[in-house]
Amino acid sequence: QVQLVESGGGWVQAGGSLRLSCAASGRTFSSYGMGWFRQAPGKERWFVARINWTGGTTVYADSVKGRFTISRDNAKNTVYLQMNNLKPEDTAVYYCAVDAGPYYRGSGRRQNEYAYWGQGTQVTVSS
Repeated sequence: QVQLVESGGGWVQAGGSLRLSCAASGRTFSSYGMGWFRQAPGKERWFVARINWTGGTTVYADSVKGRFTISRDNAKNTVYLQMNNLKPEDTAVYYCAVDAGPYYRGSGRRQNEYAYWGQGTQVTVSS
């Protein structure tokens, strides 16, 4: 059974940093792209970042470009999201996700492009 477990969330002041991790188990995802989404209270879940199966291609939402960095360690079946210069508007539950199929070359910006999801980790940024 596939499981994705996020960790690393918490409370931080504006301008601070956090590093989220998402550990996958149940299968190997070295051939799958992975992504991060976030959902603020009362809002829809939105795309944050995506990394392809090799780690050589990354995509970011405009709102986080230059502040967030997605990376992966295929040996550990883990994807990371380094978040710097955090802002109050970054406050949300952050979810990691895995592509619906291997070697997927789509944009990865839509939720329906992903088949597996974690339970989410809360990030709160105070001003």
